[in-house]
Amino acid sequence: MARNPAQAKSGGGKRKPAKDFGPKVEVRNANQQGWTGKVDAAKFEAMSAAIMRVVPRSVPGLTQTEIRNKVVFHLPDHIFPGGERADWWAKTVLLDLEADGILEREKQARPFRWHRS
Repeated sequence: MARNPAQAKSGGGKRKPAKDFGPKVEVRNANQQGWTGKVDAAKFEAMSAAIMRVVPRSVPGLTQTEIRNKVVFHLPDHIFPGGERADWWAKTVLLDLEADGILEREKQARPFRWHRS
């Protein structure tokens, strides 16, 4: 049986709607101008607070790996049990805070480093 060409492009079927797990917050990506997405507000706020606790106010800042390694100690276990998915959330929130001008990327440093603006 031949597949419908429209289905072949979309993966073959309808997508299931995403489950609603509560309030959402819109995030941006400093690497992709104009892109926005919606993520869980409680996880976003918890990760944002943890990042702001660990990122220094001045140069030299912290690398992405250093930020990820430090934030797990500041995350509430009921929101991030065992640090689950903390890497993804750290990067997502890091890029949103940079897009908002709250964090600044030190572009001359390799690997990149971030500090508060």
